[in-house]
Amino acid sequence: MTPPRMDAGFVRMPEDEFEAMLARAAEQGARRALADVGLDGPAAAIDIHDLRTLLDSLRMARRTAWQTIVRLLTTGLLLALIAGVAVKLKVSG
Repeated sequence: MTPPRMDAGFVRMPEDEFEAMLARAAEQGARRALADVGLDGPAAAIDIHDLRTLLDSLRMARRTAWQTIVRLLTTGLLLALIAGVAVKLKVSG
């Protein structure tokens, strides 16, 4: 690593060294963030996979609930229309 030099108040360093330093800092930050939320260690990949599976399940349950609500409303509306037609035509008696 070459020592950085000052140039008009700015620190100058070679671009490849700067990018390597950024990559190390990003990796350390990511490891620290994962450790802070308890997703470090050998079981972290399994934990993340389980969390993604849980989120997918929640999304599917929400979608299914909305579909069920729409079906119930549609069925109720059709039954009300059929009952209205039956009353209008005096079908039952």
